Amino acid sequence: MSEEIPSVHRHRQSAPRHLAVGVVTVSDTRTLEDDTGGALVVELLEAAGHRVVGREIVHDEAGKIRSAVEKLLPHAQAVILTGGTGVAPRDVTPEAITPLFDRTLPGFGELFRALSYEEIGAAAMLSRATAGLIGERVIFALPGSRGAIRTALEKLILPELGHLVGEGSKH
Repeated sequence: MSEEIPSVHRHRQSAPRHLAVGVVTVSDTRTLEDDTGGALVVELLEAAGHRVVGREIVHDEAGKIRSAVEKLLPHAQAVILTGGTGVAPRDVTPEAITPLFDRTLPGFGELFRALSYEEIGAAAMLSRATAGLIGERVIFALPGSRGAIRTALEKLILPELGHLVGEGSKH
């Protein structure tokens, strides 16, 4: 009897390897020159063979966040946002993007908080990191800290990004 390859591995093998990705930093204070979080997203994406098709910095305002995502959607298979996912009154990234989702990916936020708990303890519960699909595009909202960005990209997003986009584009 031959060993059957689990379906998740078959899907990963056929998943797109090089994607077009947009990056949005949500911050009232950052500029391109000092946006080390957004720069890290770009660095990790490009090191993994993906192409960054747009990078923006927008203020913590729901309309501006939504507009930035909508502007990138025609050009990107995925959009990664950093910042605005905490519990402060100005943190409105989840409220801005979740109404755009056709489907949510609750496992992303759950796994991200579990990994964060291992690294920073109970403060991980303050993160409202989220992800979802808008049509065939995958959207991730991450905290703005470099540690959180590295954890999310290296342990969750990059290993599954092609698989997510590939599955999301099936009709």
